[in-house]
Amino acid sequence: MPRELTPSFCTPLTLAECLAQLDEHGFDPADELSLQNAASLLAGLAANRGFLGDLLIDLLADAEDQASGYGPQAIMLAGPRNGYFLRANIWPARGDPVFEASGAASFVYGLPHDHNFDFLTVGYFGPGYVSDYWEYDYASVSGEVGEAVDLRCVGRSQLSEGRVLHYRAHRDVHCQHPPESLSVSLNICAANPAQGWFDQYRFDTEAGRIAGVLNASANEVLLRLGVVLGEEDARHCAQHFATHHPSAAMRRVASTMIRSE
Repeated sequence: MPRELTPSFCTPLTLAECLAQLDEHGFDPADELSLQNAASLLAGLAANRGFLGDLLIDLLADAEDQASGYGPQAIMLAGPRNGYFLRANIWPARGDPVFEASGAASFVYGLPHDHNFDFLTVGYFGPGYVSDYWEYDYASVSGEVGEAVDLRCVGRSQLSEGRVLHYRAHRDVHCQHPPESLSVSLNICAANPAQGWFDQYRFDTEAGRIAGVLNASANEVLLRLGVVLGEEDARHCAQHFATHHPSAAMRRVASTMIRSE
């Protein structure tokens, strides 16, 4: 289950103040001091009750600024820098028009999944989404769709306002459910160039199996295209990757390509 953190103080911070202190110290979730510092900064930003609304109005007023949003529910507050990025997530309730128009899947509701990066989250506005939680051992699976996984159910909880949680990469699995009313969370996410080589899975929690891989990388797509469109050298490359590439995801894709020939 994600680790609950309890910052000792949460003086309200502006977005600029939060980013300045994060930039100074960075974000390393493997370092306890760095983790606790980031949690305090995130709680401080969440204690600033007006910053996000003001930011959204400024973005709407500036029609030329198209760089802050990157999905149907996510607002990028700071792009990757010094080991982290910062975002806000919008969580509509079932009765909200955007939910009825787009459906639950657009907001990752009802989709048990893990993450290939650590992140901190805090409830900023509203009652917060509810999550069912499991844990598993990432190193014990090869990543094949349909593979059995020892998923250990560890409970359910709600991301209420001011609550700070640490989601651990490749360990915490959660299935989110819509909040009772519109809610917003803030995230500090670890940004490591190597994390793209590690899988993020979708799970069938009832069957205890991997249901799919959520983050196929551009390199995997290039390999598939290269083998299909290339000649003998491309196939030799796939054969080499299948046994020697350091990424388990790439080894799996390469092996699949070889078997399908």
